[in-house]
Amino acid sequence: MNFQKGAFIYINKPYRMSSFGALAYVRTRLSRRLGVKRLKTGHAGTLDPLATGVLILCTGKATKQIETLQYQSKEYTATLQLGATTASFDREHTVDMTYPTRHITRELIEQTLRQFEGEQLQVPPLFSAVMVDGHRAYKLARKGDEVELKAKPIRIDEIELTSFDPERMQMSIRVSCGKGTYIRSLARDIGQALGSGAFLTALCRTRVGDVRIEDCVTLDGFQEWLDRQEIEQ
Repeated sequence: MNFQKGAFIYINKPYRMSSFGALAYVRTRLSRRLGVKRLKTGHAGTLDPLATGVLILCTGKATKQIETLQYQSKEYTATLQLGATTASFDREHTVDMTYPTRHITRELIEQTLRQFEGEQLQVPPLFSAVMVDGHRAYKLARKGDEVELKAKPIRIDEIELTSFDPERMQMSIRVSCGKGTYIRSLARDIGQALGSGAFLTALCRTRVGDVRIEDCVTLDGFQEWLDRQEIEQ
């Protein structure tokens, strides 16, 4: 591989690590292997720290293709806790409201999910990297500033209920979608549509374009993977 000329590296990002942290981890080891101070690198699409899964890293001239890669379709698997909400729409924050769930059935969930397929408008999470007047929304939110985010057009190609536990009021879904879709916001919207509230307890990006999670290397296994590569200079 010629990392300086340009290459793609498919990483399965671990839980509780930022996308930038994963990129920095890989860049440090690549730079050391190539004997350079700092290899040009970038990633194609941020994953939340509490999410896992496909993260495409680009090196050298391949970084010019980052924007193109970001427009590719994506697939996620997610688990939602019904009957409660959090400020971040996931487990980063504690529960702030609880709601009744006795009316929720598998049939109701399946009927409700159908309304989320297709093109629609979605309000991003307040705790996100969306820019607001030159500042990241999550930084403003953590300072306690009032922030109003505008709805943005998104596309959900397919959404499927993969499991439902009526005792624990947890459900799992598989989502195929386009650029800019926030699964945390989708969880919030599903909860509202069900009249019960919801937040994410697990999220994994299983595909970006044609790259599947099975094609990815873990960070724990990255050094061993790198050692096996034939490096072109």
